[in-house]
Amino acid sequence: MPGLLNIENLRIDFKMRHGQVRAVEDVSLIVEPGECVGIVGESGCGKTTTGLAIMRLLAGNGRISAGSIEFEGADLAQLSERQMQTFRGNNVALIPQDPLTSLNPTTKIGVQIGEGFRLHRGVSAKDAEKRAIEVLEMVEMPRPKERLAQYPFELSGGLRQRVMIAMGLVCEPKLLIADEPTTALDVTIQAQILDIFDQLRTTLNMAVILITHDMGVIAGRTDRVVVMYAGKVAEEAPTVELFKEMRHPYTQALLASVPSIETATKVKLRNIPGVPPDLSKVITCCRFAPRCLNATDECREQDPEFTIESEQHRYACFHPIDGPAPLEVQTQSDNVARVLAAEEIVSVSGLVKEFPIRRGILKRQVGKVHAVSDVSFTIHNGETFGLVGESGCGKTTIGRLIVGLEDATAGQIIFEGNDVSRARGSKARASRKDRQMMFQDPYSSLNPRMRVREIIREPLAVQHLGSKREQNQRVDELMLAVGLDPKAGERHPHEFSGGQRQRIGLARALALNPKLIVADEPVSALDVSIQAQILNLMKELQAERGVSYVMVSHDLAVVYYMADTIGVMYLGKLVEIGDAESVFRTPAHPYTQGLLDAVPIPDPVEARRRTAVRVAGELPSAANPPSGCRFRTRCPRVQDVCATEEPPLDAFGITHWAACHFPLQQKVDIAPRDASSVQPG
Repeated sequence: MPGLLNIENLRIDFKMRHGQVRAVEDVSLIVEPGECVGIVGESGCGKTTTGLAIMRLLAGNGRISAGSIEFEGADLAQLSERQMQTFRGNNVALIPQDPLTSLNPTTKIGVQIGEGFRLHRGVSAKDAEKRAIEVLEMVEMPRPKERLAQYPFELSGGLRQRVMIAMGLVCEPKLLIADEPTTALDVTIQAQILDIFDQLRTTLNMAVILITHDMGVIAGRTDRVVVMYAGKVAEEAPTVELFKEMRHPYTQALLASVPSIETATKVKLRNIPGVPPDLSKVITCCRFAPRCLNATDECREQDPEFTIESEQHRYACFHPIDGPAPLEVQTQSDNVARVLAAEEIVSVSGLVKEFPIRRGILKRQVGKVHAVSDVSFTIHNGETFGLVGESGCGKTTIGRLIVGLEDATAGQIIFEGNDVSRARGSKARASRKDRQMMFQDPYSSLNPRMRVREIIREPLAVQHLGSKREQNQRVDELMLAVGLDPKAGERHPHEFSGGQRQRIGLARALALNPKLIVADEPVSALDVSIQAQILNLMKELQAERGVSYVMVSHDLAVVYYMADTIGVMYLGKLVEIGDAESVFRTPAHPYTQGLLDAVPIPDPVEARRRTAVRVAGELPSAANPPSGCRFRTRCPRVQDVCATEEPPLDAFGITHWAACHFPLQQKVDIAPRDASSVQPG
């Protein structure tokens, strides 16, 4: 039988209190040596469960109830646990989604990497340490010898992900299963990690199964794609063929849900209506039929068999489509004039935020973290201001300062003519009702003991607005506005999906009719279809209510889709600011260009054609930022002056400014009186 890995008719069941859930049904898959196969689909589609089944790491209530998983002729489904212990790591390795929770916080990095090598190869601790250094060098870990003595919490997200890859490679497996390996990473670190995967495939002839919901990552990194929906394979094809000649409506809908910088898409994203089916019930029809615009009675009554279009292209659909949805392109060149004509709602001037570093029993201050350093900008009524940059650049801190969750060390935040950075006590609480926040993780920001109705009503109660009856009426209005059934208000947060919880967070933020909402990574953990629903909803509410947004995100495509004006942050500094079209089409700062070059393109032909200059290395410490230009330690255009002089913000257009000694664009001369009206701050 061909292939390194052969999965045939795999079925996986989970025993639950309310019955049995068939998480995976009739899945067949072949992976060749050195091949990268992508598995894509929404949360709950069975892609991670399939990966865990290969490793035989299903939860205690899960079991392989039918089918086979053959690896080089051996059926893994039939091996004993003792045999699997020998198999794991030696032949197949898994890189889990969250490296922080997968690494032992009490054990040094060197010991954790070398442990598998010692167990499988029976080598000494010294040889295991030598091997740990080798694999850390293989994954391009900076200063690998020093990392051996560090603990996971001392490393950044990108470095922890490198450690997980090193652990997987320590015994040189023939197959690597990467489960959402870059979901929580910045675009620059994501690009570095994915480049490492490509190099390892070439060097070791290692096969990779890449599990993700990111269509851009799939397009640029895989040879073949398997699209899963509700536990079954909906379509499978070579990557280029799938994106160009897709046949299943679900595949088309997934791609249409993705905002793209390349296509300049500013029109409403096409989200997938409804939710996936309940897998605890017997399903005899097409599983996608309730959400499919092409569904007929045949689809609602029968389950389609696979149609084989070519040797490697198959799909399960009665009414196949012919390639991607027609592209709608719309630029917003008129937005610049509209935004500048509106009144200012926020003016940030010389903003500084420093956090003390304390050590010892007496907690004496030994240093400072320079989170935000002399940042200035303005936001107008009805405007979406995007803040982008890597983790640790200060963008979330600025958002928290604007809404009053942090106090500024220096500088001013003027909101509707009032200096809110100096407000205290009841006056501060009253002023905050017009400035609300959507948090990155809606689950951790919602009180698990409170019902959703109480959570949304709480801001109204704190501000003593209306009677309880009037407050409940307001809650009903808000839930309807964000697409939730008011009856669901009696449920608790854990009873909702991730997308529904994000809607709850938006409803709570809207409760007091704020004029400004800071949205901190509001869609970073959501599937592309749910992400499209939330982004469309935010735009609709902005059009109806005139609310302004501060959009904090490391996903540049999302920010481009949402924002009128974009500020690029690096290590506490605003290095570029301007209208979205200018910043993304003609960036002046090398860091902005590096961020754009790292964005995955949901087009396999363009992704392979693109020549990008990567931003190398990790973000320096904010406790000891580099002198002069803070980006100089990673900049491809650095010269001596960059180390001694901090670059000023120069004009590159009427609404476009950047701070760089050696910019990518030509500066323009703007008279001071003209510059004052458009210069940030």
